[in-house]
Amino acid sequence: MYTLITVLIFIVCVLLVLIVLVQNSKGGGLASNFQSSNQVMGVRKTTDFLEKATWVLAGSLLVLSVLGSAFIPRQQLNQEQSKVQDQIETAIDPTQVPTFPTTPPAESSNDGSQGAGADQNTPAPDQNGPGQQ
Repeated sequence: MYTLITVLIFIVCVLLVLIVLVQNSKGGGLASNFQSSNQVMGVRKTTDFLEKATWVLAGSLLVLSVLGSAFIPRQQLNQEQSKVQDQIETAIDPTQVPTFPTTPPAESSNDGSQGAGADQNTPAPDQNGPGQQ
């Protein structure tokens, strides 16, 4: 149903454009090219027909647009919203300040580099600062 309404909206739009282009404007418009056809129905009846056709097409465009919004397929819309919601939730905030560790990492004493009888509280020889030997 939504596809049918969308096709009808496009048809009404094309017809509305054509009717507006044919109408007589201050500069003559495209209706000046059709003056011989105005002789058949009369000038006044042609402008009445074009004006009524413009109003009918504009009204039908309004009604079809409201109907089209009522018949939007909701299941597909919900699936798209969930994909967008997932992207929003997993996005990294570019304004967030990175957090850096403030304490040095703890050294593991089980790596075997120190002897079996080494004291846990004494620092290794390479960890002394300059001039502390």
